[in-house]
Amino acid sequence: METWDLYNKHRNKIEKQITRGEPMASNEFHLVVHVCIFNSKGEMLIQQRQPFKQGWSNLWDITCGGSATSGDTSQQAASRELFEELGIDFSFENMRPQFTINFERGFDDYYLIEQDIDLNELTLQFDEVQAVKWASKEEIFKLIEQKAFIPYYESIISFLFESRHRYGSIRL
Repeated sequence: METWDLYNKHRNKIEKQITRGEPMASNEFHLVVHVCIFNSKGEMLIQQRQPFKQGWSNLWDITCGGSATSGDTSQQAASRELFEELGIDFSFENMRPQFTINFERGFDDYYLIEQDIDLNELTLQFDEVQAVKWASKEEIFKLIEQKAFIPYYESIISFLFESRHRYGSIRL
């Protein structure tokens, strides 16, 4: 059973945990992480979810993601998810999330890294991932249009591609 730490609206951890699926009070939130890997051609590594995976079955998604479990920092959760889903060992300990999106039930931290990876060397987590590939922003938009990709806002996908080399939204 997966257990989550809970946070208040200011992202301060409260002294409470829940098991995935249990209801949270309206003033309780949890932490989710996403990792997006880009290659030197500017393509994003995307994964296709297993047909038996609950939630968004068979759809393509960004590189990896998942909920932080109890005791995890955001960085530890990002490292764990990336290793579990794709077999990539990467330390996020000296990184901050590129950005965070607040959603109704929590905080969604996004980590963006650039690394050329040989897809044949990945170890896909059978319970979650059936396939991986590199995709351009335009290819992802087409998959979204075809309802073959999780329905992210196109502006979020654009922002991921645009912000992969810098923190924040101000260019100097």
